[in-house]
Amino acid sequence: MRTQVAIIGAGPAGLLLGHLLRLEGIDCVVLERQTGDYVLSRIRAGVLEQGTVALMERLGLDARMKAEGLPHDGFNLADGERLIRIDIKALTGKQVMVYGQTELTRDLMEASEGRGLEVIYQAADVALHAIESDAPYVTYTKDGAEHRVDARFIVGCDGFHGPSRAAIPASVGQTFERVYPFGWLGILADVPPCNHELIYAHHERGFALASQRSHTRSRYYIDVPLTEKLEDWSDARIWDELAIRLGPDAAAHITRGPSIEKSIAPLRSFVFEPMRHGSLLLCGDSAHIVPPTGAKGLNLAASDVHYAHEALLAFFRRADNDAVAGYSAKALRRVWASERFSWSLTKLMHRFPDDGPFERRMQLAELDYIASSEHAQRVIAENYVGLPV
Repeated sequence: MRTQVAIIGAGPAGLLLGHLLRLEGIDCVVLERQTGDYVLSRIRAGVLEQGTVALMERLGLDARMKAEGLPHDGFNLADGERLIRIDIKALTGKQVMVYGQTELTRDLMEASEGRGLEVIYQAADVALHAIESDAPYVTYTKDGAEHRVDARFIVGCDGFHGPSRAAIPASVGQTFERVYPFGWLGILADVPPCNHELIYAHHERGFALASQRSHTRSRYYIDVPLTEKLEDWSDARIWDELAIRLGPDAAAHITRGPSIEKSIAPLRSFVFEPMRHGSLLLCGDSAHIVPPTGAKGLNLAASDVHYAHEALLAFFRRADNDAVAGYSAKALRRVWASERFSWSLTKLMHRFPDDGPFERRMQLAELDYIASSEHAQRVIAENYVGLPV
């Protein structure tokens, strides 16, 4: 098989890029190791910046998102006793959209066949070859046979453990990483949310987050040590802990119910540079991971896709090699800005094992400052809705 762009990974980043390229008449094929059902089974966040919403609008795939998504004008920080509302609409003139990553992926997936985007699922043993040349290719196996895809460019949207980043020589790449000493224990339940907006809570017992997927489905999190076992956390124990950490006002409005899904996700900050080597470009989790505090993961992948799409379009339309050469630097500027915001919000809202009374009082002093300063709230709001692409 021969194509112009081979995309590895059929998560939201890979599908979004594929649709954008097909919209411009650029040939591409998407390779995915798992089945489509497996991809849709991944439970992820769902706070979309306006830039991500705009990409779906550009594709004309925004109808269900607009019908079922929840536009939010603000969110809340809590310190165990009070809510500090960050009015992002008043401070920035923008909103965010609460719409599950699974639903966005479903919209992209279901539109693929009708729009001529070829997605090959269950492509095993994917390997990248000749990425430093102008004629890279990808091999994979399916149904016991080996296949080859020749392309002009390869784009790795295959996540942290995929083969794309590993194809870049160690002598070329540099890794920056911070592994956090806790994970997020999440519970998904078909119950109405305790607040119409998200609540990020800092408590002496630890962090908590109240979020939602719809008016009738809620997603809650608490942070726990990495040594914790999921089987030790019954639904009742999680609900009890949430009621304490979210504070009395939120607790009074929590509706308890049986979990649909529970999991513990470790947290890390991770950046790989460069995001382009030869004819290979990296997008999303293949190049960077942010802690979920601040909801930047999917949105950062979407901004990568925007930059990659612009660079590839310039190359195929105008033979502009400089656009591809500049992709990594352009994408990394926004990556590091988002990493900084996610890291700072994580530091503010979580208790670290080495923290003592001094660190706790510093966090409370910072929350006091945010509560009393419109300037501080504006900085947070600008970062939360998404810095300019």
